[in-house]
Amino acid sequence: MFNWAKQTLANVVGTEEPIYGPSAIKSVAEDAKSTPYTEISRDDLRWTALDQTSVETQVFYFMADSGHIGLAQIIYSNVAGIRTTVQFNSKIFYTDGSKPHLWCSNPLTDYDFSEDKTSFYAKDCAVELSEDGKSYTIKSMNDERSIVNLKLTRTTPGFVAGKDGKTLYGTDLSNPWGSMRHAFWPRCEAEGSIVTPDGPIDFKGKAVFIMCLQGMKPHHAAARWNFLDFQGSNYSAILMEFTTPPSYGATIVDVGGIVKDGEIITAGTTCRATHTKTKQDTVNGWPEPTEIKYVWSGTTKDGKAVEAVIEGPTEKQDCVDVMAEVPGFVKTIVANAAGTKPYIYQFAPHKPIMLKLKIGDEEITEEGRLFSEATFISAIEEAK
Repeated sequence: MFNWAKQTLANVVGTEEPIYGPSAIKSVAEDAKSTPYTEISRDDLRWTALDQTSVETQVFYFMADSGHIGLAQIIYSNVAGIRTTVQFNSKIFYTDGSKPHLWCSNPLTDYDFSEDKTSFYAKDCAVELSEDGKSYTIKSMNDERSIVNLKLTRTTPGFVAGKDGKTLYGTDLSNPWGSMRHAFWPRCEAEGSIVTPDGPIDFKGKAVFIMCLQGMKPHHAAARWNFLDFQGSNYSAILMEFTTPPSYGATIVDVGGIVKDGEIITAGTTCRATHTKTKQDTVNGWPEPTEIKYVWSGTTKDGKAVEAVIEGPTEKQDCVDVMAEVPGFVKTIVANAAGTKPYIYQFAPHKPIMLKLKIGDEEITEEGRLFSEATFISAIEEAK
């Protein structure tokens, strides 16, 4: 009976997949060999809203001059082309420990897109892209604990890795059954506030925008994630990394870049996150990173070699149990069926972090603020 239940769950939500191997994935790194990155326009920020199983997100990270870190996010999910759900999330990190982080997550109703699909609307929520394609406004009144009124304006061109940012999945890659795509605005100026029960928080400062499409079941697309957002007075660094499940050869895909106002210094797929020290989390069993190293390499448009590194100890702000709201027996079945046990570690050191950057013969060192995440979804050891 229990085995039947596991198999039924697998058939419904896709908790198990065969081992296709690395030949069933085409990393965006393949395109990036000839085209490291492509600057994006307004048209590249259209919502896709696929009519198949997929998760599409727009997420905005804020680093306020006041010291607060915040995020706002739209998650648009489609299950098997049958049911669509949309969620608005916001979070405020009180990194000084003065009070618990404020996390709000609410389903949205009456949702729709603008005619060109660059803006999103729902009851008590709107995320709008400006006509010139250079700024977003985020407004939400769907949770009285977190009334959002924010704006961010990019100060650096946005980009995707390769030609279109896509990693493809399938045994016939000319007709893939899944995809992954990230588009970035890596350096923005932010303004506005989030009103909380304790009063408004001014989020004037720096910001990052990321649009992601997982055109398949998310736990089939990736088993691990690493993310970094570094903002200095002159330079910004961004890195997004995912590792596929063994189904696709535990393939590691990296996208990132180094930028400054008005200029992408380098961007593409030649970057990497490494957990240099870890400790076993006694709650969930995952190897929590306690020190991480991030590296980037590439060339400028005029051919100068670029190398960059950020490394040091993490400072955990939160560990999010993604399935916390799922009934316990369902969580157990999912974990037993496929080892799916998603947790997100979120880090933000109190002290400034150092970016070490070399452009040609010029060596640059800059202090800045860092927000990073390490996400564990399912085991990959069997692929080794």
